[in-house]
Amino acid sequence: MRIGIDIDGVLTNIESCILDEGTKFCIENKIPFDINTIDYDEQRVFGWTNEQTLEFWNKYLVEYATKYPARKYASDIIHKLKSEGHEIYIITARNEWGLPDEAYGKMKEFVNEWLKENDIYYDKIIYTEGSKVPYCVGNYIELMLEDSPKNVIEISEKIPVLCYNNSYNNNIEGNNIVRVYSWYDIYNKIKKMCK
Repeated sequence: MRIGIDIDGVLTNIESCILDEGTKFCIENKIPFDINTIDYDEQRVFGWTNEQTLEFWNKYLVEYATKYPARKYASDIIHKLKSEGHEIYIITARNEWGLPDEAYGKMKEFVNEWLKENDIYYDKIIYTEGSKVPYCVGNYIELMLEDSPKNVIEISEKIPVLCYNNSYNNNIEGNNIVRVYSWYDIYNKIKKMCK
């Protein structure tokens, strides 16, 4: 099976990063906040302006992209899936937006190094712009691991999606959407799908 895997929210816990670093950023910059929602969009979580959001990512994006750890057992399960004959495609929307000037143009380098350092195997990496659907269809992906509510819904109209559970996507459900809670849960559900 050709398996597509998103990075942010699936291989990493971006929700934790946004909450941990975002609250720190607010305190350090004396920005009042009151978290009433958890969202994929940090502006909705903290009520930041575009300028504050840009300042936040200029400060934390390089560290997040290069040092933030992979989810526990992601490497083990991906290697296990590969050893069982599956093809692994990293499909990510990471691009150059928001990078500080000194890091601009290096996101692909950061991603490749991060995957290597975290021992994340892949057959191919695909950088997307806009909807991930054409990239999944064009690469004959048969199953996608995704967390973004918009992407989960769009992709599930074409192929099955394992939706990695996060607070910001816990109301997403539908045909072709199966919720997963850990990398061993992913492995278990893929094994059942292959029977």
